[in-house]
Amino acid sequence: MNRILKEVIEHAETWPLEDQEELAEYAREIEARRTGIYTMSDDERSAVGKGLAEADRGEFVSDELISETDKRHSG
Repeated sequence: MNRILKEVIEHAETWPLEDQEELAEYAREIEARRTGIYTMSDDERSAVGKGLAEADRGEFVSDELISETDKRHSG
């Protein structure tokens, strides 16, 4: 580990939790780029679980809303 990275990690121990989590997210993204394997955070895992449960219950956004959104974002 290079000196600068070691110092940043040592300083990060004193950062607020939110900032530490942000640094960890950047590290996960770098690791995913290097390995081709992305590890979801707890928040991401929870959001995916919630979305899958909604889909299992048949709770989807209406086709009309999707069409309207597409129109607004297509130029």
